[in-house]
Amino acid sequence: MNFGFSEEQESFRNELRGFAAKRLAPYYQSDDWAGRLRPELIGELAGVGLTGMRIPPALGGQGADCTTTGIACEEVARADFNACYLVLNAALVSEIVAANATEEQQARWLPPIAAGQVIPSLFLTEPELGSDAARLGLRAERDGQGWRLVGEKTSITLGVYAHAGVVFARTGGPGAQGVSAFFVDLDDRYVTRAAFSDLGNRSIGRASVHFDGLPVGKGDLIGREGGGFVQVMKGFDYSRALIGLMCLAAGQAAVDDALDYARERVAFGQPIGRFQGLSFPLVEYATYLRAARHLCYEALWRKDEGLDHTVQANMAKWWAPKVAAEAAHQALLTFGHVGYSDEVPQGQRLRDIIGLEIGDGTAQIAKLVVARELLGREYAP
Repeated sequence: MNFGFSEEQESFRNELRGFAAKRLAPYYQSDDWAGRLRPELIGELAGVGLTGMRIPPALGGQGADCTTTGIACEEVARADFNACYLVLNAALVSEIVAANATEEQQARWLPPIAAGQVIPSLFLTEPELGSDAARLGLRAERDGQGWRLVGEKTSITLGVYAHAGVVFARTGGPGAQGVSAFFVDLDDRYVTRAAFSDLGNRSIGRASVHFDGLPVGKGDLIGREGGGFVQVMKGFDYSRALIGLMCLAAGQAAVDDALDYARERVAFGQPIGRFQGLSFPLVEYATYLRAARHLCYEALWRKDEGLDHTVQANMAKWWAPKVAAEAAHQALLTFGHVGYSDEVPQGQRLRDIIGLEIGDGTAQIAKLVVARELLGREYAP
């Protein structure tokens, strides 16, 4: 049993950590204050291959395995949690396209994503439905040889900035089998966006997106008509481990900063790390973070090996954000009143992590998936 990375993966990690420390970390707080992504950010990420991690080299990407993609998410999120959404979205959308689109479609859609010319997003969630994605109501209305998309998607990560994306729309009757997936360019003549004012993740442009007759053709359909819901569920299993690593990286960065502070801050004539009431909670969360991290990498390793990873990925989705948020909270308290100010990024880390306790499926949804796997559907909720 080997819990280490390969020499090549370790080299990648070290190079990426240096890039992230220099080009991402200095802007983490300022981008949050500004409430926007720096225009040059996508180009910088693409320049080191981070927007093409899961895209084949022949199409301009890195052709990285899932474990290496997890390393990328971990190192980017450790420095700048919100910059990692660009890496995550590119990986998830690329995975859906590579697994289900034709060779001609892949050649058309994937190289611009890898090059950072297109910011992609995933359009699934709708108002009033939330996690009940199988009942989505955005319509793909027949129009000659194609369709027109009519309706609203909400809580779309990078919705303000996305140039294109995978849109799930109802082409048939009720239920999951009536849903199809399309890769569409977001033509502003038919698409309007309304940004949210959020507690955290303020720079990523979470938005509501309205489709007012956006035309799509047969060549924009991914896979078979009516196969959209099944396709995205497969992608979510994979992305949930990446999301777990994003959260854990931010939680670990918070704990690491708290440990440094515990060495430096002196109270009652000694470093505060000598007080068990302060050091023991940090030890506890360092333990939880490490355990949850192993679970995430187990899920990614299993996918790389062609093994089922549904249980591990969904365990990671409900547990890793929870552990990371609690760890960031404890780290903030370690700093005392300083932690409650913008002098340090502890508060922002906590706010940002909380967003992924909701996004991409709540803890209840992930636990439901695991319960059905462990008990069998006939014995589970």
